[in-house]
Formats: sequence, C-alpha cells, structure tokens
Amino acid sequence: MSTASRLSAQLPVLQALSAELLDDGVWLSLEELARSCRMGPEWILEHLEAGLLSAREAQGQWLFEGSALLRARRLAQLERTFDADPHLAALTVDLIEEVADLRRRLQRLQMLFGQGLEE
Repeated sequence: MSTASRLSAQLPVLQALSAELLDDGVWLSLEELARSCRMGPEWILEHLEAGLLSAREAQGQWLFEGSALLRARRLAQLERTFDADPHLAALTVDLIEEVADLRRRLQRLQMLFGQGLEE
C-alpha cells in the first residue's frame, strides 16, 4: 500500500485527534499520559529526553500540560501507522500544529474585518 493510500485511510483518525479540545489548566502524570496514548511510560520518557515532548518536574514526578496529550497521541499515531522515525513524526506534528494556529489566526482576522478575506 502506498504512503498516500495509507495516509488517506488514516485521515479520519488524524482529524479526530486534531479536533480534541484540551484545557491547559489540566496537568497529567507520566502514567496518565502514557495510558491516554496507549503507550508505555518508557515511550513517553524517550520522547521527553529527545525533546519531542515537554513537561515540568515537580516533587520528583513529571507533569504534562493538557496540550501534551494531543501532541503525544499524534506522535504515537504517526509512528505506529507509518513506522515513522520519532523526529520525523515530531516535525509532522509541528507542521499540523502550525497550520491549526494559522487557521485560528485567519478566523480571528475574518471575524475582525469581515468575510472579505479570501481562503
């Protein structure tokens, strides 16, 4: 199966993951994040050590912001589906996040200045 076909087959999954809204006021433990991603704590720690996920340490435990859940799920999905190198998956997630941010900015501009802006 070609990469394009695999991506098309997985698009609904990736879109569902990107549609989640997470509260940044929520903090997750290492175990909670791992369980939510259906990955082991070792996987989370490897990605944390590689700089692909960010967290803060408090009282000897890692704490992850709510937004880390979506990022970690996306990383895991890309790595599983495409057998992607973790750094390549992280670059892809960075681009997905950047596009989402640009779309939010465009939407705000459209609300401020009316619908005169073309898509």
